[in-house]
Amino acid sequence: MQFGIFGVGDVARDPLSGRTPTEHERIKALVEYARLAEDVGLDVFAIGEHHNPPFVPSSPTTLLGYIAARTERILLSTSTTLITTNDPVKIAEDYATLQNLADGRLDLMLGRGNTGPVYPWFGQDTRNGIALAMEHYALLRRLWREEVVDWEGEFRTPLQGFTATPRPLDGVAPFVWHASIRSPEIAEQAAYYGDGFFHNNLFWPKEHVRQLVDLYRRRFEYYGHGRAEQAVVGLAAHLFVRPASQDALREFRPYFDGSAGYGSGPSLEDTMARTAVLVGSPQQVIERVLTYRENAGGDYQRQLFNVDGIGVPHKTVLEQIELLGEIVPVLREEFALGRPAHVPDAPTHASLIATGHAQPPRGADPTARRTPAVVQP
Repeated sequence: MQFGIFGVGDVARDPLSGRTPTEHERIKALVEYARLAEDVGLDVFAIGEHHNPPFVPSSPTTLLGYIAARTERILLSTSTTLITTNDPVKIAEDYATLQNLADGRLDLMLGRGNTGPVYPWFGQDTRNGIALAMEHYALLRRLWREEVVDWEGEFRTPLQGFTATPRPLDGVAPFVWHASIRSPEIAEQAAYYGDGFFHNNLFWPKEHVRQLVDLYRRRFEYYGHGRAEQAVVGLAAHLFVRPASQDALREFRPYFDGSAGYGSGPSLEDTMARTAVLVGSPQQVIERVLTYRENAGGDYQRQLFNVDGIGVPHKTVLEQIELLGEIVPVLREEFALGRPAHVPDAPTHASLIATGHAQPPRGADPTARRTPAVVQP
């Protein structure tokens, strides 16, 4: 099972000190978090994509490319690549370049994003979000799997005899997770292609998470990719940990109450009870994360934690990563207990090569012009 950290690169005021970091400080801090995550033994570092203030990661490939050069082992990912507003040709080329630079240490989490105005900024209509996600991804798959692509769709100009360069490393496309918090169509899309499904469940009750993940698992089996329990599932959590639980609650509360995402809703305690906000001692965190098997409908493959943002100061974030490095070995052992042998680990570049995904044959992708059905949960 993979454990790691993710963020969205927000620039937020610290409600205790009153200080807001600069964009330069936030960008440099994200690099430091990735390096420390590798040092303490985490598996994944993921960063989102935003094109509006107060966020800084408008160019995740640039940021991750720099991090790739400063790290050796950690898997690099995106906590959202905007499949709707990015040109799939540019996604194919940018992330194949990054995959080659990182020697295969790369996968993607594709999403529609949660900022409505981004659509017209990039010439799209937010009302077409689902249709864009479907069409753009069908093209992206072909660009990575076929050397010469002829294509025509609704949302971009046609392609004739087009080859995306560079080609994916070793002929293996980066593994894709389809990320969503509310859309059954995206869970269906992930199942249709046999890709991973990542539920960013920070703001949603566990019942909703289970419903959407169960849909993905059922449809994964329906499309013939394996049994439902073999589907590739990832979950998120927001983490704040201290050796004593009362210190964690006291210290985190001002950041929670003052945040744009959390502060105007239920209390910290109510949010912790219903969602994946984890605030407490290491043992409390371990016990709570182990219950996520139920949310995921069984064993799952990736657990990411948000430890920065909402104004939490840089020094504190580093402390959170250090503490997470102590928690994760226990979680690894506990999750390994009773895990069925037929439930796969999260795919990596090496595992995809070993299972025959390297150097796919030339020719058309048989799924390219089909559209996954929309099945309600």
